Amino acid sequence: MTAPVRPEGPGLLNWCLILTLGVIWGAAFLSVRLALNGFGPWTVAAGRTLIAAIILIVLGQIMGQGLNRIGGMRGALAAMSFGVISVALPFSLLSWGQQYVVSAFAGVAMGLIPLLVLPLSYLTSADQDIGPRRLIGIALGFVGLVILIGPSAFGSSGQSPETLGRLACLGAAMTYATGSIITRKGPSMPPITYAAASLITAAAILVPIALLREGLPGTLPVQPSLALLYVAIGPTALAAIIRFRVITTAGPIFMSLTSYMVPVWSVIFGITLLGEDLPPNLLIALALILSGIGFSQLRNLRGRRRRAR
Repeated sequence: MTAPVRPEGPGLLNWCLILTLGVIWGAAFLSVRLALNGFGPWTVAAGRTLIAAIILIVLGQIMGQGLNRIGGMRGALAAMSFGVISVALPFSLLSWGQQYVVSAFAGVAMGLIPLLVLPLSYLTSADQDIGPRRLIGIALGFVGLVILIGPSAFGSSGQSPETLGRLACLGAAMTYATGSIITRKGPSMPPITYAAASLITAAAILVPIALLREGLPGTLPVQPSLALLYVAIGPTALAAIIRFRVITTAGPIFMSLTSYMVPVWSVIFGITLLGEDLPPNLLIALALILSGIGFSQLRNLRGRRRRAR
């Protein structure tokens, strides 16, 4: 594995990777919705994690990135910690919390991830550039996200534990942010090895919970099963590899920018595949989100322009 580069210079490959993640995770909302037509929420969370873990174990063996490359106890603890904190815990918190809040609130909560990553990166990494430029850029992106989702995100669901549900969604955002820091500070290892170990850990937690709460699925309906398979392959297995690569080479702040891309792609897929109405505020929101991303990475973009001359 190559040595990490400074987060100010993520490079063209990492830009392509976070754009790919935005598309993959944006399509995940639609796929999870289809999977839930045939399975319970805990079964979907456990199923996607278990299938992804099995895929990565096999792929790792084929590509020479098996679990034997984990790098001792320190590497195992880093991967297992990520699996607990940034896979099993947010899946559980969101599965529980979204029962009691309006669905749009979860989207706003996930948009807080870049804002949460900033102070965590500042406290744990001396090479992170935390200045007004990044603060303003990330704040612009968050405003664009709120405009895209709309005021419904702050409405009341009328459920009695709504406050706890909101705290659960916010807690999920914090676990995602914390997981990025764990990955950045962990030892070097092949990305498939790290992703497989973390998903095995998460599956070991989520599968028993799913069996206790929902039992084994009685049937395997075709469309929900195919949707679950996609969620396992793309947004879980492939995304885990990409996420590890981006965090370790470009930094958690850069990686967190995907939080602003995912809702945009989710809306686009809803319009093109489900025939949903075009939100009137989409263009304004998109302009703010793109401006925020560009502003937060202004130094890097200028550096690339100078190197190109």
